[in-house]
Amino acid sequence: MQRGYEPDPIDQVLDDLQTASLQSDERYAQQFVESRVNRGQGPVRIRIELRERGVDDALIRQAMAPFEDEWPELLNGVHDAKYGQQRSGDFKEAARRARFLESRGFPGDLVRRFLFD
Repeated sequence: MQRGYEPDPIDQVLDDLQTASLQSDERYAQQFVESRVNRGQGPVRIRIELRERGVDDALIRQAMAPFEDEWPELLNGVHDAKYGQQRSGDFKEAARRARFLESRGFPGDLVRRFLFD
């Protein structure tokens, strides 16, 4: 539609693709989440990117549900890949690491528990 095509044929093609199981928003969301998790991105960033792509919130929750227990482990892996297993001793360094982890899409409360507990 952004390129000037009429909406009726576009809707018909999308319906035909869905009927033939060649297009699935659910499958797209699942694959998108898996690819971002494999890149070390956290749930906040993944959720935002899916919303920007027009994915429904219910589908986002469904696609992210299998990873709910894995976020702390993923955060640990992302941290250790960048900084090693050594934890920061001073507050300034810990704050820098926290900003990095939050920029990767990990929620602030999870980052604080990881770095400061």
